[in-house]
Amino acid sequence: EGAELATGGTRRGIVVSTLAEAHFFAAGGFDDILYAFPVPRWRLAECSALAQRLQQFQVLLDSSQGLEMLLQNPLPGGKRWLVWLKLDCGNGRAGIRPTDPEALALARAIAQGSPELVTLVGVYAHCGNTYGCRDIPAIQAIARDTTAAVLEFVTA
Repeated sequence: EGAELATGGTRRGIVVSTLAEAHFFAAGGFDDILYAFPVPRWRLAECSALAQRLQQFQVLLDSSQGLEMLLQNPLPGGKRWLVWLKLDCGNGRAGIRPTDPEALALARAIAQGSPELVTLVGVYAHCGNTYGCRDIPAIQAIARDTTAAVLEFVTA
């Protein structure tokens, strides 16, 4: 009910952190879901099934190995992998640092490589490093730093 309220009844545009959540929402009629963790090889078949079933099932990438994995496992029926480049702006959990020279190369490889198989939707950053903050100004500082890092990366 909360997700339906949050999406204004559209049942679109939600983000999940586990595939169990993705299955739960898909069973509830949600058809535009972002799995907000870089796809591990051992979950690729499950992600593929969701991508084939839903109108839009989006995933994160943070490495050239992840991109190659998706390219080597195309979706059938004219569907494409819809990917967000996961940037690590200080969280340290997943993603590529936006200042890493490989990050721009990876973004270009996704965007210009094989868009009929893998399409770059955008960039994604998660401020999980706010979890340890003790006050609002600390959270706001991390949000500002993350926003600046993402905007600088996108501009480049």
